Amino acid sequence: MNKMNKHLFLFLLPFFFACNQNIKTSDSQNKRPNVLLIMTDDQGWGDFGINGNDSIQTPNLDRFCKEGVSFDRFYVSPVCAPTRASLLTGRYHLRTGTSWVTHRKEVMRSSEVTIAEYLKQAGYRTGIFGKWHNGEQFPNNPEGQGFDEFLGFTAGHWNNYHDPNLFHNDEAVRKKGYINDVFTDAAIDWIQKDKNQDPFFCYLPYNTPHSPFQVPEKYFKKYKAMGLSDKNASVHGMCENIDDNFGKILKNLEENNMLENTLVIFLTDNGPNGNRYNGEMKGWKGSIHEGGMRVPLFMKLGNYFQSGKIIKPISCHMDLLPTILELCNIPFQAKNPLDGKSLVPLLLDQELVWPNRQIYHIQNNGKESVLNSSLRNEQHRFVLNRDSSMMLFDMQNDPGQHKNIIEQNPDLKNKYLNDLNNWFSEVTSQGIAPPPIPVGYKKGGHTVIPAPEAFRFGGNIKFKGKMGWANDYFINWNSKDDFIEWKIDVAESDSYKVAIEYACKEEHIGSEIEISVGSGIIKSKISTSHYPDFYQSPDYVKRGEVYERDWKTLNLGKINLQKGESILKIRATSIPNVEVAELKAILINN
Repeated sequence: MNKMNKHLFLFLLPFFFACNQNIKTSDSQNKRPNVLLIMTDDQGWGDFGINGNDSIQTPNLDRFCKEGVSFDRFYVSPVCAPTRASLLTGRYHLRTGTSWVTHRKEVMRSSEVTIAEYLKQAGYRTGIFGKWHNGEQFPNNPEGQGFDEFLGFTAGHWNNYHDPNLFHNDEAVRKKGYINDVFTDAAIDWIQKDKNQDPFFCYLPYNTPHSPFQVPEKYFKKYKAMGLSDKNASVHGMCENIDDNFGKILKNLEENNMLENTLVIFLTDNGPNGNRYNGEMKGWKGSIHEGGMRVPLFMKLGNYFQSGKIIKPISCHMDLLPTILELCNIPFQAKNPLDGKSLVPLLLDQELVWPNRQIYHIQNNGKESVLNSSLRNEQHRFVLNRDSSMMLFDMQNDPGQHKNIIEQNPDLKNKYLNDLNNWFSEVTSQGIAPPPIPVGYKKGGHTVIPAPEAFRFGGNIKFKGKMGWANDYFINWNSKDDFIEWKIDVAESDSYKVAIEYACKEEHIGSEIEISVGSGIIKSKISTSHYPDFYQSPDYVKRGEVYERDWKTLNLGKINLQKGESILKIRATSIPNVEVAELKAILINN
């Protein structure tokens, strides 16, 4: 569905509302409930006191779990961007175009309809405070996918958590404080700003305990004194900070008489980012086994649900969209078929028989291959490894996955392998190749084309970091044969301003660079040095991410771009002093 058809569908959505008579709602609700959806990053099932971790303190979340509803077997994707795409759309992430976490494989197609878009069309105000990770440029960014307000970052991770540089809508801002505290305070301010107006949907995707391992000192010291390693002391401290912020936002809602009419949902985005306590499950983040994808889900809406209820049937992140819409009394007719199912019958004890289902998972780093995938139903987990070997576990009798029973069950082996292949073929029917970078949307303002989104580069050029993760940049640019290319998709033919973000030592200034798109060419000389130190980053564990620094902007002038897809290429035509520069991004303005 293109963007125009998508907007037409959303415009017509209210007409579907009146046609649907099968909506459950609470008698105690005088209006549609607010929605607070909180998700953390790399926090595992075992990173909570209530799940048996006696070395961590999460009192607010433990109490919330006891007072609300918890799901015993709730599943997400093995890594973060796929989880976010499925959560927001109610669909398998491969259907949305999201297949991995970087190099544009994290981008969700703009034709997908998100929870925010459904709720916004129904009169909700919508805000996101934290990590997006489903596309940096409009219309794939939060603004293009239904959010009125955004404070956070769009990339896969951030590289500084203290006094962070963030984005408030399209504007770069520097905030004081620890990053989760900043997000919480901003969410509270936004909620309370128009508290007597429309109901709100607040999406609060915290980015910890994802690396880099930075946390306020008081948290680290507390857990380090308990004998934990530096990494686990950092992780446990991050989790306690999450718990403190969770308690803070709930307290604010209660003090403003909003908590009873707010649907509060808490989950995490994948298994733990390391081998630590995880309930004796097999695997952690990135794994297609139980420990990589089973996470907590806690939910509460005033006194609407039975306190302390534990829901046993398997469920997943894709179920939350239809569940939220039903609890908010919002009928809808999904334009893009959903894979999730509403959990309201389980929440309200309305089911007679909850049917068995199969939930599929894959971690193939964006490859068009079904290898490294698994399926889960009430009885079994079937695993197809990267080397094509297969495993089968009886999850009812062997939840730790200690005994592989694949050879004793040849019929199940054939059935489940066939099921996996059929599923993969269906959900990838539109392909999973990363889309070109959208350029020239007037509503989106300027477009940032970051280094890691290049689809090809050659010569001596390489990333500063090993893998070219988010926030990385190009170095070793020292030959006229070196080049970098990005695929772009121009919305409207026009003349566009072009700039680069770079760093260059004094002894290397003087190179002439050229950017070409189709027949359009623009050249400029790097005549100003700029090579600042990296930001001080109080990491407690050696990081894998690049460090943060300030970059200089060089305006190159204007270039004519034609509507449609093309290749943007940058190279140097003259290098008088050994090196050209370190390149962070290309900037294009309408």
